[in-house]
Amino acid sequence: MSAETIQFKPETRASRDEAEEAVRTLLSYFGEDVKREGLLDTPRRFVDAYEEFLAGYADDPVSILSRTFEEVEGYNDIVLMRGIRFESHCEHHIQPMIGTAHVAYLPSNRVVGISKLARVVDAFARRLQSQEILTNQIANAIETALQPRGVAVLLEAEHQCISTRGIHKTGVACVTRAMTGEFQTDSKAEDRFLRLIGK
Repeated sequence: MSAETIQFKPETRASRDEAEEAVRTLLSYFGEDVKREGLLDTPRRFVDAYEEFLAGYADDPVSILSRTFEEVEGYNDIVLMRGIRFESHCEHHIQPMIGTAHVAYLPSNRVVGISKLARVVDAFARRLQSQEILTNQIANAIETALQPRGVAVLLEAEHQCISTRGIHKTGVACVTRAMTGEFQTDSKAEDRFLRLIGK
């Protein structure tokens, strides 16, 4: 497994002025007067917002996990962060998908600071995503960086591309999961992970 790390290529990245002009073009396409007072700063604010929403392209998730600890007094049981809230945007409609990630691993000979697991979720979530790819990317990064005995990732999210447009279904969660190592081969390990996250 490999952790996919997509980053902006400076030679293909549009300028800030081009990005703001693109927003003006879209507003005009939908019938707005881009010169009216309420919209004068909208292109700047829109680009500022999406720079925050999509900040994950600047992060290297494997590097986030690079500082590990080997002095764990022989601890070799599950390490789990349950209920990590994440915000992402679907790559098809650029609509928010907001949900919760549960991330666990079985250490082999080292552990990582638990905040790093949440940071890895954010690094991948703050990109244009599909939930299936996001789930695998988180698992693959932990697998690559820590080489644990197993990784378990379960994501639950509501997608606004189906709750605010299209079929308009609210309160519907999409659930995806990725299991590696012992979580994949040992049903007891998988069951224990699911029990610990309340599933």
